[in-house]
Formats: sequence, structure tokens, C-alpha cells
Amino acid sequence: MDELKKAAKLLTKKVSEATEKLNIESKLKEADEIELRMNQADYWQVTDNLIAQNEAKKLSDTRDMATPWAELKHSLEELDDFFALDDESMAVEMERKLSELQQQYDSLRSDLRFSAEHDSSDVVMTIQSGAGGIDAQDWAMMLQRMYQRWAEKNDVSVAILSESAGEDAGIKSTSMQLQGKFVFGKLKGEHGVHRLVRRSPFNSANSRETSFAMVEVIPEMESDTDVQIDESDLRVDVYRAGGHGGQSVNTTDSAVRLTHIPTGIVVSIQNERSQIQNKETAMRVLKSRLMMLAEEQHKEKLSDLKGPNQEAAWGNQIRSYVLHPYTMVKDSRSNYSTSDVDRVLGGDLDELINAYIDVTLGDD
Repeated sequence: MDELKKAAKLLTKKVSEATEKLNIESKLKEADEIELRMNQADYWQVTDNLIAQNEAKKLSDTRDMATPWAELKHSLEELDDFFALDDESMAVEMERKLSELQQQYDSLRSDLRFSAEHDSSDVVMTIQSGAGGIDAQDWAMMLQRMYQRWAEKNDVSVAILSESAGEDAGIKSTSMQLQGKFVFGKLKGEHGVHRLVRRSPFNSANSRETSFAMVEVIPEMESDTDVQIDESDLRVDVYRAGGHGGQSVNTTDSAVRLTHIPTGIVVSIQNERSQIQNKETAMRVLKSRLMMLAEEQHKEKLSDLKGPNQEAAWGNQIRSYVLHPYTMVKDSRSNYSTSDVDRVLGGDLDELINAYIDVTLGDD
């Protein structure tokens, strides 16, 4: 019984440290506050529909993440009460129960890898074709498909916010919203320039070509995030959307393009039927990008920000995908590599993602 007590005490300590690191108590309190607001009789009448939907999703996501940890901690407290009885006849039952709780902890432990700021946020991912002409535009579309397939495999929902088609093939750029558990924590390492080497299907010589695309991964901030944008710093353009959103989107000037003049950041949204909804989404995405830029550049004022200047071209790549003369995917930060390029392009990114996380966390 003494050994069981020691094991239970050690597990209790680990769970306590984990719940503190993940701010489980504050997350549950926040969920209770959201639920209280949503239970008010006039909530859905007086609250903007987009805000209400975001709050409902946040409530669900927070409960899904925090509740298992809270229940595990409570179960260990109950187990401790039984140990206090010091009844040897209960040793077998206590050992079985402790084994179950240990398994629960082991299955939840991966959450600890995603305790950094914004790790639990949803993501706005932008893919921009770079150097390489038509091949680069095709490469941007291949990356879009890769991340969509990763999302399907990981129970992550995807919505296309905007898309600009290439002249002859592929896409010039696309923006996607990805929603799920710890999406930013998992995808933040995808931020950067991705390089493709292959035989080009777009020239008669079928020559070996190198193409580049920039992937930007931004955590989606709350709609009321504390970022104040001066209206004089903003240019708003409306235009007729194309490609996504249904018939009325394609026949009305519903798409919105916001340009933050000081930094040159451009956000285009076209997936909603309403111009107002598109502008609200665009403002939220713009605020998210400005907040992340401020954190990267250690600036407190938006007026001090410099626009992003990393070029999607040679020398800046974080990862290379080689299809000819051999096959290999290699990440330049983690040094992880695999020859199974088709599997990676098919959305099996977890090994690449985990290798990057191990490097950033200093894991062996």
C-alpha cells in the first residue's frame, strides 16, 4: 500500500503542475462566464451573430480541453481520500484505479507541449506563391491541398476565406481559417518559405525547376482584441468575389480588401455573402496579423511597425520538398527528413510538426 501511495502522490504532483501550466482553473472560469452570458434570455437577439458563433465555439473548445484535466485532478483527490482510510483490503482496487488515472494522464500529457501563448488559438493561414512563375502558383495550390488533407486527418475544420487564381494554373494566393484543438500550437512551425524542386509539368522540356511559396500562420485573435487601428491608416476596397461562396457572392461586390498603409499588410476576405461580415472578418484577421507583427518586432505601438519583408525565394526556405532527381522532404530547423514525399504532400505532417516542436522545447 505504501508504494501505491507514493505513486499516487507523484501522479497528483504531475497533474497539479500540468493544470497550473495550462491555466485550467482560469479556462474553466472563463467558460463559466461565457456560458452565463449565453444563457441570458436575450443573448442571441442583442449579440452580433458572428460574435455569438465565435463565443459558442470558444466555449465548446475550452470545455473539451480543460474538463478532462479537471476531472483527472478531482479523481486523484478522491483516490487520496480512500488511501487515507489505510485499508489494505482495498489495495487491489486502488491499484486498478491508479493505473486508469495514470493512463488518462499519459493520453493528456501531449497537451503540455501546447502551453505557450496563442497555442490554443485557431489559425488564419495565408499561402502566397513566390519565385518560380507558373510552377510557384501550382506549388501554392499543392500546399493548400496538403494542409487541407492534414486538417481532415486531425479533425480540424477548414474554410477558404479568399483565393486568387493563377493565370494559367494554380493559385497566386489563398487564405484559410483552420479551427480545432491547439491548431496554432501545431501549425506555427509551418510559418515560412517552402521550396519545391521537381521536373516542371509546364514546359515542353520538362526541365528541373525550383519554386517557392510563403506560408503565413497567424493565431486568430478575439474580435474585441485590444488593437486600435487608425482609420486614416486603412484603405478599404470592395470588389466582386469569385471562386467560393455561392452564386450571390459571385454576383455582388461583397468581397473586402483591407490595406494597412503603414505596414503594407493586405487582408482580403470573400467567403461570406455579406460585405459587412467580410469586413468584420477582415478586421479581425488584420488585427491578428498586426498583433503578431508587434510581438515579433517587440514594438508597443503600431506606428513603429515595419511590414513583413521575408521574400519567398532562394535562401529563406524553412523546408525543401524534392521530387527530382531523388525524393526527400527536409526541414532546415529540425533536420528531420523523409524520402516519402507523397505521404507528406498527402497531409501526413505530424512527424515534421513534432520534430519542430521537440527542437523548440529542447526535447531530446
